[in-house]
Amino acid sequence: MTSFKIKMENRGNIAEFYFLLNIPYDEILVLLAANHGCVISRRTLHRILRERNCYRRRNTSDLSTVIAFVQQLLNESGALHGYRWMHLRCLQQGLVISRDDVRVMISILDSAGVAARTARRLRRREYFSKGPNYIWHFVGYDKLKPYGLCVSGFIDGYSRYIIWLKVYKTNNDPKVISGYYMECVRERMGAPTKIRADRGTENGHVAAMQTLLVGTDSFLYGRSTANQRIESWWGVLRRQCGQFWMNCLETLKDHGLFSGDILDKGLVQFCFTALLQVSRYIIATNLIRCLGFRI
Repeated sequence: MTSFKIKMENRGNIAEFYFLLNIPYDEILVLLAANHGCVISRRTLHRILRERNCYRRRNTSDLSTVIAFVQQLLNESGALHGYRWMHLRCLQQGLVISRDDVRVMISILDSAGVAARTARRLRRREYFSKGPNYIWHFVGYDKLKPYGLCVSGFIDGYSRYIIWLKVYKTNNDPKVISGYYMECVRERMGAPTKIRADRGTENGHVAAMQTLLVGTDSFLYGRSTANQRIESWWGVLRRQCGQFWMNCLETLKDHGLFSGDILDKGLVQFCFTALLQVSRYIIATNLIRCLGFRI
């Protein structure tokens, strides 16, 4: 007998282990034969499991214990999953219960989550801000950057007021970004309580100025993709006019009129910067009002 074959007294432990993983009987037989060199019949497998009091439908666990376990998972990431996943987790925990019982539990304990999954909608966190000028969100917009047009913007988290929206040849120069910031602070005669931005080098000067004017912990760092307010605004901007300009510039490239060198980028900046600035201002002042943004 080869070394990987199991002894007779151990096959019961291994069969029970696979049983607790909720593996079907036929697959348990295949695993025993392929991984452990133990070839047995389905009837023998049932007898082994019966000796160990392993039943699929008998000896159900105490209902209160299962409810407590399900509620614990719902308070964590389990709220993102359905009853099939929850039933599997119960079985892996050693709890014996039917899938239908788990479905009923979840429908009672997490009715809102069930409704959201039925509608195939994500349950998103609600954004909260204490008031106007409490937090400003900033991040650059790089969809037109390959053509030499860089956009940057600030938005108030509470009112969604567009603090600034600038088109320039760069949005990575900390001197340029800090200039925008000081211009806004001077116009409004004050700075926000907090600013939310990513860890890009262009934000270093703004972080230092914000800390000097307001104090420590007034500049919050985080991933740009999680900067909810400004990323939402960029999505609206792309649908309203950004995609149009991307298509126009891509057409120039397809016709061989744009190669991406310094000269071509300079020509695009000279011809399109003012047009994009006006276009974005019109979108911000007119169309976005109906979506709840303000400028």
